[in-house]
Amino acid sequence: MLRDFKETFKEVAQGVGPIALLILIVEATLLEASAASLLQFTVGTLMLLFGIAFFLLGVKVGLLPMGEAIGSDLPKRGSLLLIVVIAFIFGFLATVAEPDVRVLTGLIETVSGGEIAPAPLIIVIATGVGFFVATAMLRIIYGVPIAYLFAAGYGTVILLSFFTSEDFLSISLDAGAVTTGPVTVPFILALGIGISSVLGGRSQISDGFGLIGLASIGPIIGVMVVGVLSA
Repeated sequence: MLRDFKETFKEVAQGVGPIALLILIVEATLLEASAASLLQFTVGTLMLLFGIAFFLLGVKVGLLPMGEAIGSDLPKRGSLLLIVVIAFIFGFLATVAEPDVRVLTGLIETVSGGEIAPAPLIIVIATGVGFFVATAMLRIIYGVPIAYLFAAGYGTVILLSFFTSEDFLSISLDAGAVTTGPVTVPFILALGIGISSVLGGRSQISDGFGLIGLASIGPIIGVMVVGVLSA
């Protein structure tokens, strides 16, 4: 475990280090920040490094194995309804826990002056993800080409864009983007890979991937529908 953490921390440091060093140089030279401000930034950066490293290690030893185990075990139960319900629930709950979603909905509430509350918007976004995660699992089981689902999904998005208000149209596009965050992505991918691994004659690459792009359509459509109904 300690070795894995060291490797993970090294990778995070290599990614975050350059940008943190650049910010520190800019603050110290161009902005002439105080020593206290520079110290605060340095401490915050160290906390960020350790936080991301611990999170990624948790994903590696917790979320990914659990998602694959659940995905590989569900088809053995012989219940299609169970697979759909479990996929929807996990997609829904993973989105509710997604930090990016909460940041987006909080900013929307601030900009809209409280007219668009975070809680209902989170539920709409999470429901959209859950629905399309369940659809993605059915696609894997029945071997439906993913291109068909993308065509249908984005065709619906284009159609709804003519009837949705500009405010909700803009929100919907960002709602689709923020669902591809650090909590949702690992679990959905692991779930898809787990299911495809136990189905004979299936490729884990072609069936297990592409799910995130598919799942991100759900929030776009969901928020657009809200925009149509509230117009």
